[in-house]
Amino acid sequence: MKSKIGENLKRYRLKSGLSQEDLATKANVTFHTISKIETGATNDPRALTLEKLVKVLDIKIDDLLK
Repeated sequence: MKSKIGENLKRYRLKSGLSQEDLATKANVTFHTISKIETGATNDPRALTLEKLVKVLDIKIDDLLK
């Protein structure tokens, strides 16, 4: 089951024109991490990971959680 965070992450990533690999590199996380969050395999990603992702995407953490 997809998580809301995963759905929102994918939406903002695509809106930014980034591939999963691009986002992973820019946020200094693994491609596997991005993939797991977007597919819902990780339902509760670490706060530090989310902070890195929102910084790259130039959004707020709340944008991922709503």
